[in-house]
Amino acid sequence: MEPLGSSSAPAQGKKITINASTLSLAVMVTIFLVAVVFAANQNDVIGWIVVVISLGWLLLSAFLVFGLKRGAAKMTSQLKAATAAAAARHQPSPSAGPVVMDEATRNRDLKLDHSFKIIQVQVGVVNEYRVQAGEDAKGMVDRALETIEITASNARDMMKPSGRGEPMTGEVID
Repeated sequence: MEPLGSSSAPAQGKKITINASTLSLAVMVTIFLVAVVFAANQNDVIGWIVVVISLGWLLLSAFLVFGLKRGAAKMTSQLKAATAAAAARHQPSPSAGPVVMDEATRNRDLKLDHSFKIIQVQVGVVNEYRVQAGEDAKGMVDRALETIEITASNARDMMKPSGRGEPMTGEVID
């Protein structure tokens, strides 16, 4: 009994498939040659009809054997490519390429970005007028705080799923 990761198990399975396909093609070639020999010796129509039928079966067998081998090789390469792509997707890198997002998600992200910019500007206004004295400075700080509160509330509403009040779920994309 060999461990799961040993390299002799896949080679052994491949050898069995090659031998079975080679054997089936050899049988079909033998049938075809026997049919040709009998048809040539007898020189009658029925013998040549059998030759044509056996040739058809030989061609069909060859097509299936070589087609399946080619398909298996192509499927193996696609499986390896998909496995590599899945492994790369689980290990994010800056050069991974663009990430496709739907337009609604893109628009929401742009609106949230704009909301955060508004909040940053208003924080600057608060810091500027906080150190000043007077009713004008107090009014500016009050308006800036009100704008921050409204903008934060709007941004939080954008992040909630439509009307359900459930937390957002999904994959975080860097």
